[in-house]
Amino acid sequence: MPAVIEARDLTKKYGAHVALDRANFSAEAGRIVGLIGPNGAGKTTALRAILGLTDFEGQLQVLGREPFRERTALMHDACFIADVAVLPAWLRVDHAIDFVAGVHPRFRRDRALALLAKAGITGKRRMRELSKGMKTQVHLALTMAIDAKLLVLDEPTLGLDILARRAFYDALVNDYMDETRTILITTHQVEEVENLLTDVLFIDKGRIVLDSSLDDIATRYAAIAVATDRLEAARAEKPFYERPLLGKMVLYYEQPNFDQLAALGEVHTPTIADLFVAKLSGGVE
Repeated sequence: MPAVIEARDLTKKYGAHVALDRANFSAEAGRIVGLIGPNGAGKTTALRAILGLTDFEGQLQVLGREPFRERTALMHDACFIADVAVLPAWLRVDHAIDFVAGVHPRFRRDRALALLAKAGITGKRRMRELSKGMKTQVHLALTMAIDAKLLVLDEPTLGLDILARRAFYDALVNDYMDETRTILITTHQVEEVENLLTDVLFIDKGRIVLDSSLDDIATRYAAIAVATDRLEAARAEKPFYERPLLGKMVLYYEQPNFDQLAALGEVHTPTIADLFVAKLSGGVE
């Protein structure tokens, strides 16, 4: 099965500024991919290219289409959802449903209404009358009523409290995701989505620093916290990054000898957030 997203040497320049620098990455069907990078790394430009909102150099195929030239056809099978907190206060719930039904051909009004009824939200209510959690439910109903093969989420829970964020992601995974759909998420709240992701893309200065499944990360990377008396032995195993933590030093390795590391202490798989910091700070690749 061809990849849902396939980018080769994807490049975008704004004058002298290179927003995407020969980026190579892919995403398969049935995967939840986290696109993670610091501010100005190229995340937004990558999303704009994927959604057909900007031209580019290099090659990019999304659902078998070239996004910039075939954007109208692409958007029949793709959906873009930004920050859920931006729904205007004056907007009525039923008017929001009417709007999405008018702009997306795969929107299922009956499903949206059923999801809202389950949450106890009536169509006549305005957004300003709803709690943050209820606004999240409205946004979820609008999102999950779209029968899209590719869902792109750009900082989808920015401004929501932790309970509302958890409700958003739980419903997204349990009620929306299946093996035919692909979700691409950008977020600064890496810890909250780590358990949802199947794959990660690290991007920095327009380049892809890491493109990996979480399963591969578990076999490819390792971290170990060692006391001062074992530090030199741990450094002999050639870590690519290290940092102090509570009187010890945590060292990060790529493709290490796990048996040799185990002799020095407890070896663990780094979290996505820690690996992200290590990769960008370590200057690897």
